[in-house]
Amino acid sequence: MVPTTTRRRMPWVLSSLLFTLLLAAQAQAQSPSIPQPDPLDPKAQVPSVRYESAFAQFRSIGDAKPVAWREANDAVARIGGWRVYAREAQRPDPAAGAKQDATSQAPASTAAPAAMPMPAGPSGHKH
Repeated sequence: MVPTTTRRRMPWVLSSLLFTLLLAAQAQAQSPSIPQPDPLDPKAQVPSVRYESAFAQFRSIGDAKPVAWREANDAVARIGGWRVYAREAQRPDPAAGAKQDATSQAPASTAAPAAMPMPAGPSGHKH
């Protein structure tokens, strides 16, 4: 059985050992033949800083033209309201449907599932 004090010190000892090994590997990776610039020398040659925005390669998807809220509401009403969007959200992914076995003859149901009644509250609970 390992004493408690040793067990408490073990993570610290292991992390110190790992840190020492990483420092040794870094020192070995630096080539001694290439002189390193002095970080305290203000005239030291350093690589130029290059900034590239995270949005530089961004490509917009579709039309970014804003629509008036009344027009948007009228368009939703013409389509059939929020229920149409809810049905679309419940439909299976077309790519997933293509992966189904071709021998399956069962038609895919596009209707929304029937509403389930709320379960009864916990029995024996008094308010």
